[in-house]
Amino acid sequence: MAQFRMTFAVAAVLRLFLDDLDTPRYGYELMRLTGFPSGKLYPILARLEAAKVLIKETETVDPAKAGRPARRLYRLDASCVPAIRSELAAIHEAIHPDTAWPARLRPQGG
Repeated sequence: MAQFRMTFAVAAVLRLFLDDLDTPRYGYELMRLTGFPSGKLYPILARLEAAKVLIKETETVDPAKAGRPARRLYRLDASCVPAIRSELAAIHEAIHPDTAWPARLRPQGG
């Protein structure tokens, strides 16, 4: 995992991936969940992919049967999960020192 700048927007995107590690996400879904426009979201996804935090794959679907083109799916690289949880927990602690971090996002998992 290469270094990348952890902004609020990056943290919000990463948190969605941590919510369900087994579910790949696609761009429009992430835009809907974060409220970020494509011009904000896709550069974040590109930076996280370049940092080897996200893995991008193309959905295996027959576009004719699905009635849409294949989606680009993103998922977290499993080897990065502990470091990301630790970083997000540190940010949460700095912002809300008296509030417990949700168990599923704690560095040790949940």
